[in-house]
Amino acid sequence: MIYLDSAATSFYRPPQVAEAVAEAIRSIGNCSRGVHREALAGARIVFETRQLIAQLFHAPGPEQVAFTANATQSLNIAVKGLIAPGDRVVTTVLEHNSVLRPLYEMEKMGAELIVVGCEREKGDSRENNNIERTAQTAGRLDLEALKEAITPGTRAVVMTHASNLTGNCQNLAMVGAWCRQAGALFIVDASQTAGVFPIDMERDRIDVLCFTGHKGLMGPQGTGGLCVREGLVIRPLLSGGSGIRTFEKTHPSQMPTALEAGTLNGHGIAGLRAALYYIKEQGMDQLRKREQFLMKRFYEQVREIPDIRIYGDFSQKNRAPIVSLNLGDEDSAAVSDYLSQEYGIAVRPGGHCAPLMHLALGTKEQGAVRFSFSHFNTEEHIDTAVRALREY
Repeated sequence: MIYLDSAATSFYRPPQVAEAVAEAIRSIGNCSRGVHREALAGARIVFETRQLIAQLFHAPGPEQVAFTANATQSLNIAVKGLIAPGDRVVTTVLEHNSVLRPLYEMEKMGAELIVVGCEREKGDSRENNNIERTAQTAGRLDLEALKEAITPGTRAVVMTHASNLTGNCQNLAMVGAWCRQAGALFIVDASQTAGVFPIDMERDRIDVLCFTGHKGLMGPQGTGGLCVREGLVIRPLLSGGSGIRTFEKTHPSQMPTALEAGTLNGHGIAGLRAALYYIKEQGMDQLRKREQFLMKRFYEQVREIPDIRIYGDFSQKNRAPIVSLNLGDEDSAAVSDYLSQEYGIAVRPGGHCAPLMHLALGTKEQGAVRFSFSHFNTEEHIDTAVRALREY
């Protein structure tokens, strides 16, 4: 099997991740629910993982890192805990449904939602249609429109660091500066970039960074979290057991307990800790360079296939290791099934939970076939995938 679906979830993981999960299942108790050896072992693992996350993202400190089950839960906590009826919120067509659906809920409750689209080049020559087609398939965010939308009085800007469909990355520092100037909160979905690209909450002026553990961080599924700027208070999405202040009627307000009602996934967090150490030891820059090398090798070959359409801006020096494409008018699910059945190649077809991006690209009905790469992939994997597309 050749796994080229790492944007959905990591399949190739460092072996120490599974080993850490198995060891945690055998040895740890419930974090913050006792002072016996097993409970304290769990607490140490969780705290150490908070430290590693805070270091990775330059968060204010480990106490500002709250763990969740995934980025979807993190984004729901951030959106529903910071936005209220009457607030003005800006987002983009690049977003995953994990951003869009909570925002639509808040819009239904009375928030004003502004969605910024992709740029579209215009010309007056006979080649105008080709120019517009190029702009459309590149899927570049209209940065001028985004800047204009972030006006004083805007409550928050909620956006992804990189599109899970095109792989296009956004300049967080630039957008963060616009947010700071307008007095708007900056909430970032780092699902596709955590563990792959350097993110600095202080430099990029990020107020809330939402991440998942099972993609670029190569941790187990069921892990994720959010890093919160110091001093920012988020209304909890859940309340309940916390291990502290048992006799109070309200959930504790201090971080990270405020956002962590109930038992944490200590076993998954142990695996995430092992993955974070692996990234630290290997060097994130080296891992990213390998993934981008494989992506470029794939892109440069498939772009020559007749009647192929490739989506994304490949003029970007740094972009998420993703190539989405279509073969003529072939249904993306049919192409994906062929790759799986005939070559054992795992890719992702369909809508990718990114409806507005597909509308912008004109692929609502066809979907797209997404190839996404891991540094564990080989050149042989890439060349086999290219050959399979040529032979379709």
